[in-house]
Amino acid sequence: MNWIIRDTKKLYCHTDLNNLLNSWIDISKFEWVLSDLDVINFTKKKLPIDFNKSFSVITSDDFKKIIETDIQIVWGVISTINKSENPKIDKFNSPFVEGNDNVWINDNFQIENAIFEITAWDSSYTIIKFKDSELSKKFKLYFDEAIELDKYKF
Repeated sequence: MNWIIRDTKKLYCHTDLNNLLNSWIDISKFEWVLSDLDVINFTKKKLPIDFNKSFSVITSDDFKKIIETDIQIVWGVISTINKSENPKIDKFNSPFVEGNDNVWINDNFQIENAIFEITAWDSSYTIIKFKDSELSKKFKLYFDEAIELDKYKF
C-alpha cells in the first residue's frame, strides 16, 4: 500500500523523521539510502551524510543520529533495505524527487530491493510506499489521516 500525508498534527513538519518513524518501526533492522536531499539543519551539527554524492548508504546507527537531529528534509528520497543486502541502484539514475512524476505512481520504487520508500516533496507532502503489507498496516494505524496515494488528488 502507498500513502500520502498532507495534513497531520502528529508531526511538527512533514519530515520530522523521529516522530514519523519511531512510532511504528524499529529503524535498527535496516540500512538506509538517502538521495537527492535538500535539508535544513537547524542545529548546524555535522550529519553523517556525504552531500557531495548523489546518494548515501547510511547504517541504522548513523540514521538514528540523523533523525534525532533537528532537521527538515525539504526534498529527498529515503529508502530502506535489509541489512544483509546492497541497494540495487542504477548508478546512472540514482533516486530523485524534483521533476520526477514517477514518485506519484503506486508501487514505483526507485531502488529495486527497497522495503519501503519515503519521499519528501517540497515540505508539503510525505509519500510513503511499502512492499511489506504488515509495515503498511502499522503505519496506517498510527497515521490514520494518511490517504491512499492513488486516491489523492491535487
